[in-house]
Amino acid sequence: MPSSDQVERWIERFPLIRGLTASHLQLTRSTVHFPVLEAGATAYELDGECSSYLMCIEGRTRVFRMSEAGREMLIYKVGGGGTCVLTTQCLLSGTNFPAESIAEQRTELAALPSDTFRQLMTESAEFRTFVLDDYIKLLASMFILVDEIAFAPMEQRLARRLLVEADPHGLVTKTHQQLASDVGSVREVISRILARWAEAGFVVLRRGQIEIVDRAVLASGRLR
Repeated sequence: MPSSDQVERWIERFPLIRGLTASHLQLTRSTVHFPVLEAGATAYELDGECSSYLMCIEGRTRVFRMSEAGREMLIYKVGGGGTCVLTTQCLLSGTNFPAESIAEQRTELAALPSDTFRQLMTESAEFRTFVLDDYIKLLASMFILVDEIAFAPMEQRLARRLLVEADPHGLVTKTHQQLASDVGSVREVISRILARWAEAGFVVLRRGQIEIVDRAVLASGRLR
């Protein structure tokens, strides 16, 4: 049985839970559990069975596919307050996971068992609206990703990733290999682009870290 503190933190992150009827609130409280993943731990595996609806309370996971050649392609990330579109898809369709997910940092999840998820989808208009609205938003973001992969030059894809990953001080704490995985490239290509940007004064390169000097240029796409 989860502690009251765990439940309260979950409800704080996902206020919709508070709006459920008394019986549905009791259902969620009695069946939810709170797995904690350390950095690098697996959230789910390719072709694995989907047994729970996952809601991220704290931390961050990355969802990706691995090619036969061993190249990783990032699909999306899930942070605190977010849900996993592939989990929703698998629960709605009764299929297994078409990708993999790992924790990028220590991550706390709320997991509603599939039976609870299906009952709430059938009986609770509030829960159903939340799930479907979130699903639509996440699908829209995936179409943006497909558009980038198909049409955006690598420089633009890398610039956007740096801007997303940067902290308020403009620092990106990632290796060139990690960035290559994020944008579907290889380390050598990313290193060449970053070296060119460093020479132009757009970024400063440090070991395991990149400082963005000119956000406006990276955001503009005028990088060649």
